Amino acid sequence: MKFKSTLRLSALLSALVVASFSAQSQTLRVANIGDSLSMDPHSLSESLQFSITGNVYEGLVLRNKDLSLAPGLATSWKQTSPTIWRFELRKGVMFHDGTPFTADDVLFSFKRTQAEGSDLKSYTNDFKEVRKINDFTVEIETKSPFPILPDVISLVYMMSKKWCETNQAVVPVDRRKGIENAASFRANGTGPYRLRERQPNVRTSFSRNANYWGKIEGNAQEVIFTPIDNDATRVAALLSGEIDVMEPVPVQDIDRVNKNASTRVMTGPELRTIFLGMDQKRDELLYSNVKGKNPFKDKRVRQAFYQAIDIEGIKRTVMRGASTPTALMVAPGINGFDPTINVRLPYDVEAAKKLMIEAGYPNGFEVAMNCPNDRYVNDSRICQAVSANLSRINVKINLQAETKGTYFPKILRRDTSFYMLGWTPSTYDAHNALNAIFACPDDQGAGQFNLGSYCNPKVDELIKKVQSETDKTKRTAYIKQAFEMHATDIGHLPMHQQALAWGMSKKVTLTQLADNFMPFKWITIQP
Repeated sequence: MKFKSTLRLSALLSALVVASFSAQSQTLRVANIGDSLSMDPHSLSESLQFSITGNVYEGLVLRNKDLSLAPGLATSWKQTSPTIWRFELRKGVMFHDGTPFTADDVLFSFKRTQAEGSDLKSYTNDFKEVRKINDFTVEIETKSPFPILPDVISLVYMMSKKWCETNQAVVPVDRRKGIENAASFRANGTGPYRLRERQPNVRTSFSRNANYWGKIEGNAQEVIFTPIDNDATRVAALLSGEIDVMEPVPVQDIDRVNKNASTRVMTGPELRTIFLGMDQKRDELLYSNVKGKNPFKDKRVRQAFYQAIDIEGIKRTVMRGASTPTALMVAPGINGFDPTINVRLPYDVEAAKKLMIEAGYPNGFEVAMNCPNDRYVNDSRICQAVSANLSRINVKINLQAETKGTYFPKILRRDTSFYMLGWTPSTYDAHNALNAIFACPDDQGAGQFNLGSYCNPKVDELIKKVQSETDKTKRTAYIKQAFEMHATDIGHLPMHQQALAWGMSKKVTLTQLADNFMPFKWITIQP
């Protein structure tokens, strides 16, 4: 009897162990409207790219759930002079292939961001030198004082020097040219999840890193990421239980998802600003029936476009209220946002027509507009609405809406006349937008996403002051001046901040971040 009791107890304990393991060994299924275009963390500066690769790779500095700075692959940092930052690196960290993380990888990674093909040049373009003090201490010297440097490098992910050299991936490839190398579809980071399988635009799977140096709060042992560009299909997959989390939920389906017994929608403000840009550099537009000149060089034309767009109408009919019209290129929550200058020019078709007449285009003109159809909330529908609005001032828009896989390479090589873009300052500071979108483009990384080449030398002077000024009051004043100058120039056409809408099973617990990143390490799914 004692033997049988022991067997029964052993069987019970085994069952409990299996049950416990099963409860913890969960597969998380995530869907998004689009896919990461590459696994290379330096090849594209785009939030979905950062969000996906940020589960595999890490920076010296990470972000907490409230988006404040947290130690990452560096345990501490300090300024030793106005132009020098010292970082103490975390010891005992291993890349997924077992290679130790050291200062050599830091020097290599920062150098890699400045190579041809990198989309992160604007993050490190003010670096003068990155030097190794010892295996676990590095210094970054900048060309001028750079008080927000730790914020700026939070998305510069560290790569293994040895792995990149072994796999002929020493430099990132240029996504604008459609080139790939080993880092495009393979990965070797230090993060909480390992890349297991990569099928671009089909499926990407990740497995939990059992040797991760930090804490993984969530319980997902496996994460399967699937791009589903069709809104109806994506919602149906959530409602049927085929996926556990999806982003974004189309605004028209939020109520439906909330009313379903097993699903819910988590909403919140997003730090992304959607805007339109125009080629202001070429003497003749690439895609227009206007020959011999560029109408977008005329501020009156840019202003006419601005005032012909019914942003409240777009909010009401296209976004169903899930947007906040803006006059600024950064959102509330970004350091430097100033509500006193967040006043849009009035929607006024008659005023816009007069501006077009004054500029010499009483009959309007034709121009192509590039727009993604699987990147932002209702992106192609917004572009359709803009096209309809501009027809009222006799502008014929030849809309070219396409998947982000072809859209971004096209506009990033500036093969465009008129385009849509969304921007979330990765540093949560206005300097990021100023340096990447407002600055006159150069070969060092300034103005890297100023795809229409807007340029005002006075704005550039202010951007440099914003970067180096340590007095908060003065710095805020410089930011305000730069925004006001840009607004006066009609440098871009600000549209709105879209709202976040993540759909999920009620079995899922997660943290929604205002930058729209989705760290798998903070997601738990119940069996």
